[in-house]
Parts: sequence; C-alpha cells; structure tokens
Amino acid sequence: MRVFVTGATGFIGSHVVRELLDANHLVLGLARSDEAAKALIAAGAEVHRGNIEDLESLRTGSAAADAVIHLGFNHDFSRFAENCENDKRAIEAMGAVLEGSDKPIIITSGTGMGNKAPGDCATEDHWNRNHPNPRAASEFAANAILERGVNVSVMRLPQVHNIEKFGLISYLIPMVREEGVSFYIGDGLNRWPAGHVTDVARLYLLALERAEKGARYHAVGEEGVSMRDVAEVLGRSLKLPVKSITAEEAPAHFGWLAMFAGLDMPASCAITRKKLGWNPAGPGLIADLEKMNCAV
Repeated sequence: MRVFVTGATGFIGSHVVRELLDANHLVLGLARSDEAAKALIAAGAEVHRGNIEDLESLRTGSAAADAVIHLGFNHDFSRFAENCENDKRAIEAMGAVLEGSDKPIIITSGTGMGNKAPGDCATEDHWNRNHPNPRAASEFAANAILERGVNVSVMRLPQVHNIEKFGLISYLIPMVREEGVSFYIGDGLNRWPAGHVTDVARLYLLALERAEKGARYHAVGEEGVSMRDVAEVLGRSLKLPVKSITAEEAPAHFGWLAMFAGLDMPASCAITRKKLGWNPAGPGLIADLEKMNCAV
C-alpha cells in the first residue's frame, strides 16, 4: 500500500515510517519544512509538502494514498484546546476525501479516553464522551467520519518512550532540573500507562494491515507506572532529592503539567493483544529512564 503519514518525521512517526518501509509499503510523508523533507527522502519515503493545519494538503495527501496514518499533532500545550480542535478539523478533512472508499485511516488519541472513572483501567471497548481532556475532540471526529462510512480506527497512546523521549515526562525533566527536586503528588501511587516506541510503531503497522472499521486500540506495554517510581528514578538519574507535595502545591511546581501529574489513569491492552496478536517486548518506562540520555 501507499500510506500517507502525517507526523512522519516526529518521534513516533519516524519509527512508524521505518516499520512501513520494512514491510514493503510505500510511504508518502507530510513535511512542513525542507529539513523534514530531507529526512523523509533519506529514510526512503516520498515527500508531500504541507502541514496539519493546511487542510488542502491533508486532502491531497489522503487522495494520493491507499491508506492514512494520522500522527501529526501540535504539542504546544499553551494552546492545547485549540490544537485539539485543529486535530478534529484535520480528521474531518481527510475523512471527507476517504468517504465512499474502503481506504483505512488510523487516527491518534490518548488512552485516557477509555477510562470510565479516575483510577479505573481504561479499555478499548469504552469511550468516555464526557472526558474533560480536550483531546476527546479527535475521537468525536473519528466517530463522525465512521458514521459516514469511512474505514477509521483509533490508536490510543500512553506515554511513549525510549531512552531519549518519555511522553509528558520529557516536559517534566527540565522542570525537575530547574527546581532541584523531583516531586510527586501525595502518596505518588497514581499511575500512567506506557509503551516503548518500537512496540507502538509495530502496532500501527498491524492495525493498518488488519484494518477493522471502528476499532480502538491501546498501544500499552505497561498498564500503569506510579508517579512516585517516576519521581524516584528521576531523582536517582539527576542526583536530586525526591519529595511529596500536596495537590494544592502542584501548580507552582508542575506548571501546565499539574493538570496531568496527579491523574490516576491505568490502561489495558488485552483487547488489542487478542485482536492483533500484538506482544509488546520493548523495555519498560523505568528501565528507559534509568538509561536516559542526561542531555535530554
């Protein structure tokens, strides 16, 4: 297949592109800059110039492909709600082009959309339409194009990591350095799910090749890693003290991350494993944090 990939030169996208090419698919990667275009050419992919806010570039890229993997997202969290609405528009634009065909499109969301209540393990067969996270907009868009017959599925991501990147924890590391203390909230037993980037990339390939209309998948290698364990490994790695703070103190230390830092949001991947025969084998989050590049 010729696969149009948004976010093709990003952390996860570059690994997905490699998986697709290794499986003998052709890749048409979205590139907003000359640097991104060069990276795609070097990887062996074709280049489609544009960006995720240029809806016409998304339409033409989707029309030129046999399938779409939508990974592109603006991670400027000062504009998070706005960026989530932009993602909704991007999904709707690509879906309009795919309507009337059986071409698959995989869109990206977060595992939190599968949590029935705080602390409950998120599952693939649940969609919390009332979730306060603005990222719910992506799944509303997916559902809208599904109702129009588009062959859409949803990949829900946890904290995706290797020894260089760690999802939201990557943003926490410079905060910890600046504070000189590694913090967690309360008892720190709230959990975040995680997945190694190589496992996540392989799952996108499996989901593409076995496209199931309306399916939701969880790219979860670990159901829940406690934030106290995260704080402790950061303290060890950076040679800093570790301290508990109250929820009221969190905004002063975590900044915009405070909205996530105290959440307990474990997630299961049991349905995903069964449907796609996926068996994550990469290192765990704590293991990667122990080996992290200290220049991160």
